[in-house]
Amino acid sequence: MSSHDAELGLGDALSLGEVARLEEVVDRRALTEVCRSFFELFSIPVRVFSSEGALLADAHEEQEICRYVNTLGNGRRACSKLVSEVKRLDPDGRAMNHPCFTGAEYRIVPIVYQGRRLGRFVVGPYMPAERREVPRSLLVLDARLDAEAARAALQEMPRVRAETLERIGEHLARVLDLILFSGHRAFLTSNMHLASVKESFREIVEKNTQLQQAVDRLRELDRLKSNFLATVSHELRTPLTSIIGYSDMLGAGIGGELTEEQAEFVETIHAKGEHLLALITSLLDMNKLEQGTMRLHRELLPVKALLDDLQKTLAPSAAKKGVRLVVERAPDAGSVLVDPVRIKQVLFNLAENALKFTPRDGTVRFTGRVTESAADDDGFGAVLLSVPKRAIEIGVIDSGIGIAPEEHDKIFDAFYQVDGSSTREHGGTGLGLSIAKRIVEAHGGTLRVESEVGRGAAFFLTLPDPEEG
Repeated sequence: MSSHDAELGLGDALSLGEVARLEEVVDRRALTEVCRSFFELFSIPVRVFSSEGALLADAHEEQEICRYVNTLGNGRRACSKLVSEVKRLDPDGRAMNHPCFTGAEYRIVPIVYQGRRLGRFVVGPYMPAERREVPRSLLVLDARLDAEAARAALQEMPRVRAETLERIGEHLARVLDLILFSGHRAFLTSNMHLASVKESFREIVEKNTQLQQAVDRLRELDRLKSNFLATVSHELRTPLTSIIGYSDMLGAGIGGELTEEQAEFVETIHAKGEHLLALITSLLDMNKLEQGTMRLHRELLPVKALLDDLQKTLAPSAAKKGVRLVVERAPDAGSVLVDPVRIKQVLFNLAENALKFTPRDGTVRFTGRVTESAADDDGFGAVLLSVPKRAIEIGVIDSGIGIAPEEHDKIFDAFYQVDGSSTREHGGTGLGLSIAKRIVEAHGGTLRVESEVGRGAAFFLTLPDPEEG
């Protein structure tokens, strides 16, 4: 934000602090307490009105003369008229007195703050100290008026000298000014805070917009990347299939007898072609998973059959490397509802990795057992309240080099490899575990790793038990 923008923001915030209405900055309860304290000290009613005539504070007790006059028809109408006149009076910057037909008076004092008239306070009715006689305006008010009763009632009204009343008005004005200043300060602080919050909110909205644009751009780039990979993979697959096919035919001697060196070259071409085809297949699988277009054709598959098939498939490679394969299946680990092709792809990938990283005379174990799982999609509280469900856990456990704890989450990222150097000992594309995890999650399961460096690695995929459904 530029300095000019900052100045504008501050100016706007300060303009928000200008007091336009008394009720915006004055606490009515505090105002009423001030009026009540003056009434208790001097027995003179005090009322505070806004500039629009709204009553904001009132401390009074009905005077005896007012109570008597209101028993008379003409007196009641005269009182109502007088009260309306007093409420409408708006002194222009100076205090003023307004007479009552009873001989009493009202003192109206303007409330001015920052050069603005925000309201007024009215002191009275009170009886001027020098007035002793019942005024004619009261005696002729109503034919039923009793002069003696009126005189007795007037004697009960508080009497105040003019200079005393002026001091009371000045003191009350100063107290109200202090209340206004305190309220205005709180009002200004609140508005400054509000302006600051609005500015912060504006900046957050602006940054969110920029972030959303960046996210949209990244999504578009990711879509273009996926489309590119899919297109290239499809285009590469056709000529690669031909290369593998012709290398197969050459190796079989269909094109004529090969020398030992030629056979070795053809075998290398075939092996590298198969490796490249596996990479292209992985890219296509990753693209399908990202796009959500991979379809699963589920069927019930016994866990025993899965593990036995895995052991038979890996047996030649394990024997060649000198690694022992062991199957450990709990009797109650029955069947899983899965896509056989995809789940075998996951298990084969995990088993091949285990075999790759296990040294000679090591062991790779394939396990199957019943466990419990709780859905945690709705957060921690849901985990505490959810009922654990039966699940089938299949493990691939090796006694190889292991994986450092800080690498556990990273190994499931696409193209990530623990040893990413160009001279790494173990080959691979870094796509297998990422694809495996996504396939397992597409089945409603989870894939996790438990490992330490030098103590082997254990991968466990947990699938819903079909008997729970």
